[in-house]
Amino acid sequence: MGRQLVPLTLDNLPDLPKRCRECVFWELDPVNGEAAIKGGRPDLEKESWISGVLLEWGSCGRVVYVDDVAVGFVLYAPPAYVPRSVNFPTSPVSPDAVQLMTAWLMPGYQGQGLGRVIVQTVAKDVLRRGFKAIEAFGDARWKEPGCLLPADHLLAVGFKTVRPHFAYPRLRLELRSTVSWKQDVERALDQLLGAVQKEPALRPL
Repeated sequence: MGRQLVPLTLDNLPDLPKRCRECVFWELDPVNGEAAIKGGRPDLEKESWISGVLLEWGSCGRVVYVDDVAVGFVLYAPPAYVPRSVNFPTSPVSPDAVQLMTAWLMPGYQGQGLGRVIVQTVAKDVLRRGFKAIEAFGDARWKEPGCLLPADHLLAVGFKTVRPHFAYPRLRLELRSTVSWKQDVERALDQLLGAVQKEPALRPL
């Protein structure tokens, strides 16, 4: 079974689930997000956001393929590119961190360690760009898939709570660039995902 994680681009954006391609929860502030939905153009706003981030910052996501079928994805970016983040009671995201916006795995592929590997892949990319951490707003009352990740899942893959909240705690994964940690990431990628498409090193803004 061939597994691969590749950068999200406008070319493979159609491989994401339709509801995710049309979701602009993170990409727009609440007012503009509601206007996009009412105007029937959230998919165009999503494309515009991804295009802008790609041009200004670089890759902002990964798509997980198993035997050439997309089974999951992850989105992440510096908080300056994520307007919705300022509306959370535990904001702001730290300036030395990239925000893990959302991630999704097809139900049949959950519980196989792919979630942890997705986080490790993002960590590797963020480290290469010179950031010190990944932060995310967790959903402490999570019951079903949505735009926020369950806080328990984030804790399970290494995040620590830096600002508690009964509903939306902010969690942080420190990315200390120790040689052993990097080797662990490489080993996990080699074992679980096979060949991972490489990208040139990018500097943070």
